[in-house]
Parts: sequence; structure tokens; C-alpha cells
Amino acid sequence: MSMEQAAPKAVVIGGSNGIGLAIAKDFLARGYRVCILDICAPERLTENCSYDFCNLLYPDWALLEKLAADPEVRALMITAGFGRVADFEYLHRAEIGNMLKVNTMAAIQIIRAFYGRIKSSKPFYCGIMGSIAGLVSSPMFSVYAASKAGVCRFVESVNIELEVADCANRILDVSPGSIQGTRFNGGENRPELTENLAHEIVARMLGGETRYIPDYETVYGGVINRYQTDGHAFGLSSYQYKKASGRVFNEEKVRIGYLSGTFDLFHVGHLNLLRRARENCDYLIVGVHPDASHKGKETFIPFAERMEIVGGCKYVDQVVEACREDSDAWEKWRYNRLFVGSDYAGSERFARYEQFFADKNVQIMYFPYTQGTSSTQIRNTILQKTKKDSEI
Repeated sequence: MSMEQAAPKAVVIGGSNGIGLAIAKDFLARGYRVCILDICAPERLTENCSYDFCNLLYPDWALLEKLAADPEVRALMITAGFGRVADFEYLHRAEIGNMLKVNTMAAIQIIRAFYGRIKSSKPFYCGIMGSIAGLVSSPMFSVYAASKAGVCRFVESVNIELEVADCANRILDVSPGSIQGTRFNGGENRPELTENLAHEIVARMLGGETRYIPDYETVYGGVINRYQTDGHAFGLSSYQYKKASGRVFNEEKVRIGYLSGTFDLFHVGHLNLLRRARENCDYLIVGVHPDASHKGKETFIPFAERMEIVGGCKYVDQVVEACREDSDAWEKWRYNRLFVGSDYAGSERFARYEQFFADKNVQIMYFPYTQGTSSTQIRNTILQKTKKDSEI
């Protein structure tokens, strides 16, 4: 098949599960080739479907910009997002930040990456998952609602800009209530429950519509009308409804991670350790040792500078002065995951830690160091060079 005859591509972000997967399948049925971007792969890939890892906490902008520049990509749908029903006081600041970043900031930034295609004279189809929660008062869903309200207002505003610019393309805001057959509220993927909705969403994208509220005539038109009539009474009713739903999770859910180190002569091995740690927790605290006396070594970089270097890494949420023992740090920070290099596994120190943490719901995770790079190697190279220079 020649380039002119090649089937168009659709990019579905969050296309491995739930409504995203159903939308990906609908595009396939319409003859598109589908590029799925998600934090996990779909259970199986079919013909004309590809998968790339994409974590919206740290979007792969090189991949996204490559797809945006691909003339065969003619459609973009963003369904990735998360939330939970809980009173605001039970949301850790890390969960708040992650929710806003994934649901709102990353989604809007992705549309910006594709905006040259959207605001062109050629047809380009774009949709993003909002929520009915973003259109009405949503107690016990406050931050999720705020994140989706941002999406809804964004789409509404940018579509006006496209209209004024005499561009025919539009962005579709899909704002459903609950969707049956997805994993959003702890359910299971049930394609038979999502395929009709997915078909309707894609049809409205291809038709250039700007907002689609599923079940509007039967359910959600009345919901919005009640909210607009008396927002306070609606909010109280909404709170009671959610409280009685059995979906409330009023507990802190965030996985707090901790690791400590000297971080002298910062290198890619340190970066890999921090990245892997952040991938395995929601909030990463890193303790930096003031010196390397606990290893019987000296440091090259001053403590304050090492703190600043580590704190400047995008994977680190909080940098603190390390306690001499990681068990002492737990008394301060109450983390539930401790990260360390695999060379410490089986050591006397970590045998003590494993015993100490046995009844504290703390998991110790051992990560392999980057092969070929270590602070010891760099330190020895510097010392050897310094010695040779002093002998000249």
C-alpha cells in the first residue's frame, strides 16, 4: 500500500482499558491504525494496533511530538485519568498533585502538542474525557471534579478560538457520569458494556461536535438542571448519595517512598535509582547524608549543593537531611516503601531493617544499580588524576 493509500492513524491515550480500549477498538473497526499510549499494555494487541508506554506524570514528549508530526495521524483521543470518592481531608498533597497533573495539566499539554494539527485546514479529530463531575457540585469528589472542570472549561474556550480563526476542526468534550464496564471504580473491563458508548463517542468526534454528555436526555440533563436551580441543595444531596453508594474510601491511599544516600558526584546511576523509586510510589522523600562518614569516606560536593541537586530532580517530591538510620527516618516521615540498591540485600544492616519493619506495613524494595557507573569509580578516577597531577 502506498503512502497515499495508507489507512489513517488514531492515537488513544489511556487505550489499554475501559472506555479507552473500547474507543481504540471502534477506530480499528472503522479502518484506522491505532496507537495506544498507556502505563500498561493492553491484554493483547491486534493487527493494525501498536502500544507505547506513557506515564502522564512524566509524559514522553519526544514520542508525543513525533506522533503529532506524523501526517498519517488523523485523530487523538485522551481518556487517561483517575479519581476516587473520599472527603478532601483524606487526600494527600501528592494525590492531589498527581490527579491534577494527569487529568488536567498533561491532557491540556498533549492537546497543545497536537494543536498545529487541530488548527489546520485539514480534518483532524480530537476528543478528551471530561466528566459530569466537572459541570456540577461534586462533594467527596472535589479534586477530581476540579481537574475535570478545568478540562471542560479549556475545551469550551479553545473551541471558540478555533471558530474565530475560521478553523473547521473542533475538540470534543465527553462528560459522562459513571461508565459501566471499566476499572475506574474498582470494576472490571467488560467490553460488551462499553462498545456502544465508544461507538457514539467516535461518531461524534468524527462529526465535529464539541460536547457529548451520555444519557443526557434520560438522566444528566435533569442532574444539571437541579444543580443550576439550587446548587447548594444539589451539593448536599450529592454528598448523601455518594456516602450511601458504598464507593467512599476515607483513608489515606498514597504510597510514600523513602530512600537515602550521600549522592556525591551525582551520576546516571543515582538518576535511575530515583526514577525507579518514584515509579513505585506516589510521593518520594529522599534523605541526603551530610557526609560520607558512615562509609568511612569523604565527599567532594558540599552538603547544601547535594541537597539542591537531588531536590532539583523531577522524580523527587521532598528532600530532607537523612537520619543516620533509615529506621529513624521512618519515625519522622512514616513512609511505607523503603528503596535501596540491591548490593545491600542480605547485609546485617538491612536484616535489622527487615525485622524492624515487619509489623509496620513497610516494604523494602531492592533495585539494581546501573552497570558501569558508580560514585566509587568516579571518585577513584578523580583521586588518581589528582595524584598524577601532583606528581608532575
